Amino acid sequence: MALVTTAEVCDANPQLLVSGELRALQPVFHIYGRRQVFSGPVVTLKVFEDNVLVREFLEEKGNGRVLVVDGGGSKRCAILGGNPVVQAQNNGWAGIVVNGCIRDVDEINSCDIGVRALASHPVKANKKGIGEKHVPLVLAGTRILDGEYLYADTDGILISKTELSV
Repeated sequence: MALVTTAEVCDANPQLLVSGELRALQPVFHIYGRRQVFSGPVVTLKVFEDNVLVREFLEEKGNGRVLVVDGGGSKRCAILGGNPVVQAQNNGWAGIVVNGCIRDVDEINSCDIGVRALASHPVKANKKGIGEKHVPLVLAGTRILDGEYLYADTDGILISKTELSV
């Protein structure tokens, strides 16, 4: 997203906000990782208190994509930890947005990747491998589809149906 902020994108595209082609997530996420500004095509995943599929995705080449994980908003365990985030950084993911908790915050904060999550929690997730890949999600009051584009900075997170030329 170069040096253009999410606020500037909103200001420059009021028609996209009205039409729903550009949507802002409600401000419920904490900022983690060294990369505070990130963007890329969205890959969606829905899990609940289970991180097997999260790890599987992050083991793949990211190619600048953003993994958006709907963890059901659970605050009973962490579905993302330091090791998978290091792997995501090394595999070229731009960022990870988690509707749930993370752990190993110091390790994640040392990584050159953008991470957003509801909170941190020391308890690890289950390992059953249950979840749904590439499905429509509703996070922070916003519908998110696989293949849409995510733009994040310290002001917030935007979802766009198409890649924005900013």
